[in-house]
Amino acid sequence: MKDFKNFINGEWVSTARHFDNRNPVDNSLIGRVHEAGLAEVDTAVAAARAALSGPWGQMTVAQRVEMLHAVADGINRRFDEFLQAEIADTGKPASVASHVDIPRGAANFKVFADLIKNVPTESFAMATPDGGEALNYAVRVPRGVIGVVCPWNLPLLLMTWKVGPALACGNTVVVKPSEETPATATLLGEVMNEVGVPPGVYNVVHGFGPDSAGAFLTQHPYVNGITFTGETGTGEAIMKAAANGVRPVSLELGGKNPGIVFADADFDKAVAGIARSAFENSGQVCLGTERVYVERPIFDRFVTALKAKAEGLKLGPPNDDGVTMGPLVSLAHQKKVLSYYQKAAKEGATVITGGGIPEMPTALSEGAWVQPTIWTGLPESAAVVREEIFGPCCHIAPFDTEQEVIALANDTPYGLAATVWTSDLGKAHRLGGALDVGICWINSWFLRDLRTAFGGAKQSGIGREGGVHSLEFYTELRNICVKL
Repeated sequence: MKDFKNFINGEWVSTARHFDNRNPVDNSLIGRVHEAGLAEVDTAVAAARAALSGPWGQMTVAQRVEMLHAVADGINRRFDEFLQAEIADTGKPASVASHVDIPRGAANFKVFADLIKNVPTESFAMATPDGGEALNYAVRVPRGVIGVVCPWNLPLLLMTWKVGPALACGNTVVVKPSEETPATATLLGEVMNEVGVPPGVYNVVHGFGPDSAGAFLTQHPYVNGITFTGETGTGEAIMKAAANGVRPVSLELGGKNPGIVFADADFDKAVAGIARSAFENSGQVCLGTERVYVERPIFDRFVTALKAKAEGLKLGPPNDDGVTMGPLVSLAHQKKVLSYYQKAAKEGATVITGGGIPEMPTALSEGAWVQPTIWTGLPESAAVVREEIFGPCCHIAPFDTEQEVIALANDTPYGLAATVWTSDLGKAHRLGGALDVGICWINSWFLRDLRTAFGGAKQSGIGREGGVHSLEFYTELRNICVKL
């Protein structure tokens, strides 16, 4: 049994209100989480405000960079602890978390620390009305206290994707991890203390959304900016809360991402790429592919090949050899995903594979398992084609022309990501420009240069993260005009 306390002003804070943290592999109890109330959130925000004018606010950029490198090194020194904490919360295979989640979680501190050392601003010389001159130059100043509201699918990676640039820019943070995945955000508090990050710079408050830590944090008048990754409905609520006080938001929200496969694509690479984008992390990836459009001449062959890929996935506990797919994050999410499996059946889908709960050993039977699932035969109006499911599933439909598939892909309120598989370079560039998404991959998926802009169009978000684009949210430009 672990005790996940709030981390406020460099100290561990317990509360009288607790909730369970359970392992989705078998629904076993991992520990209890101390839920923060308004008083704890107030204290955390006050600590973060005080740190802005304390030792943290007085550090030079070089000193902050050195400190954030130390944080990254601290995560790597305790790599196995972070790995086991992450897989206990999420159930994802250790082979995935050890190559993606934990390394990226540490790297996010170094990437943004190094970036802030070299980011340029602007300067202008101007003539003045009296015939003299003036010099205008800009400096970047931290925005202040940042409320960081995190998702549960990539808990450490996506949390540090926000905390890293926020701290690099000189801000302080109050983090509200998902109630499903409290472990690595809490463990990071230990690292912050170990490497000497001043108290109040990094704070963690546990809890839920409405009438809990999430709402108290996003509504707090002394939180100067809010960043959130998660589903669109929650993003809308956060945006409404941020309107009070006219505070900026950075929102990376839901998606219903298309994958487009042309007949001229490298067939095997396209099948492998779509399989990965549909089923990796049990489909719990905002960038995942739930709508697949395949050019008609290769449609039947593609469906058969993707079926084989889905049925070749090995489900099991995170540390077992050869496991390629874990459970969903919780029984509540399992219930949601299964409701879409049932909707697909009711709407007349052809179930190519899956569609239910897999048979698992008795010891795992209480876990949040679902089968990787493929459907065909549904109209574009069907719920599983229109709505984000966030599970290991996809619907495959044929298309005949380039213009047709562009229209199909764009016919959604979302606009986060797309993948295009083709050997025709001209076609690739045309689709890259025509698809209404924040990121379009050509013959790849989840290939990320952390310097590039990342974010969604339409209901998939507001703002961009990555490289200097993150710095634009976490800093404000102050113009200084000097009469010469």
